[in-house]
Amino acid sequence: MLEKILSDEIYNILAHKVNLNSINEIRIRADKPIVLLIGSQRTFLGYNGSTSNIKDAIFASKIMIEDIIFRASECSIYSVNEQIKRGFIVTQGGIRLGIGGDIVEENNKIKTMTNFSSVNIRLPHEIKNCSLSAFNYLVEDNKVYNTLVLSPPGAGKTTFLRDFICQLSERNYAYNVLVLDERGELDIGSRGSIGNFSDKISFARKSVGFENGIRALSPNIIVTDELGQKEDIEAVEYAINCGVNVLASVHCDSIESFLRKPNFEKLINDKLFERYVLLSLRKGPGTLEGIYNENFSRVRL
Repeated sequence: MLEKILSDEIYNILAHKVNLNSINEIRIRADKPIVLLIGSQRTFLGYNGSTSNIKDAIFASKIMIEDIIFRASECSIYSVNEQIKRGFIVTQGGIRLGIGGDIVEENNKIKTMTNFSSVNIRLPHEIKNCSLSAFNYLVEDNKVYNTLVLSPPGAGKTTFLRDFICQLSERNYAYNVLVLDERGELDIGSRGSIGNFSDKISFARKSVGFENGIRALSPNIIVTDELGQKEDIEAVEYAINCGVNVLASVHCDSIESFLRKPNFEKLINDKLFERYVLLSLRKGPGTLEGIYNENFSRVRL
């Protein structure tokens, strides 16, 4: 799908002079050098591949950014405006384009975004078995613990959740799994990428997706990404009180920072999550820093 988003020139450089499978992000900013995130290292994109020398870097233009967003929308910005209002577009295969520009508000609501000035292309990766070091601490005696994965942006929480779903499937835990893919990133479209026992609801707010999914699809487990808003927490509480297990993620870089996050006090005090998995970038994306129980005592590492 990346070849449909980028110009032939840029795509051919990435495909033939950089290892595409190693790239996590492509950041394109108007009148600035194109930056690649490879592992945990940032480097410039030059005509001969990645480079640390800014003099050899390819500089992006506003026209380049507009063209990328137009291509990602399949030539219809209007058709993806609901996504654009939330700051991103997700394409087939789970490629996510975060967008910078001018937000247009009307009656205190975001109407659209214009004057695009940057785009961050995040490339999803399947990292087979990346959740295995934690798996047996999250599944015991045929029980899947309510689990929250904590990590800073780009540290592998979505990849972890995706692999965990597959590990359940491969071990024939025949739970009905509902993948609430609010941003279109969990299911990257490859065969089996969300296991054999999964249903999916995409691009729905968690408050809507949890309620509709429980009513319509009778899941045993709901997997979703990036909790943050108060209504997200209320949706989690609703699901757990319905007897549905939840695996989710949240942005933060430590247990201490998580405990300070707004909106999570009731979730923490009521001990809704029984396991917390902390990931970091210390040794590259997906570094497992520890697994904690509902009292934030370590159960591993």
